[in-house]
Amino acid sequence: EVQLVESGGGLVQAGGSLRLSCATSGFTFDDYAIGWFRQAPGKEREGVSCISNSDGRTHYADSVKGRFTISSDNAKNTVYLQMNSLKPEDRGVYYCVADSERRDSSWFLPVYAYWGQGSQVTVSS
Repeated sequence: EVQLVESGGGLVQAGGSLRLSCATSGFTFDDYAIGWFRQAPGKEREGVSCISNSDGRTHYADSVKGRFTISSDNAKNTVYLQMNSLKPEDRGVYYCVADSERRDSSWFLPVYAYWGQGSQVTVSS
């Protein structure tokens, strides 16, 4: 059974930092693309970042480039999203996603096979 368990969300002031973790199990970690989506109230889910564990290639939404960093710890089967210089518009529920299909040009589409339960991120102004 595939499991994606997010942690690390919370409340932070604008300009602050948070690190999200996605602990995974139930699949061959090195073969999967794993990413993060977010959804703010009243908005559609938005692709934030993705990493292909097979070759380490990463993708980022323009809105987070230079502020967020995705990384992967193959020994722990865990993916991290380091979020710096947070802005109020970064608030939302952050979901960890995974798929066995490599995603490059379509990484931001919400069509991943597996989703975590979500972790709330709130950024106060």
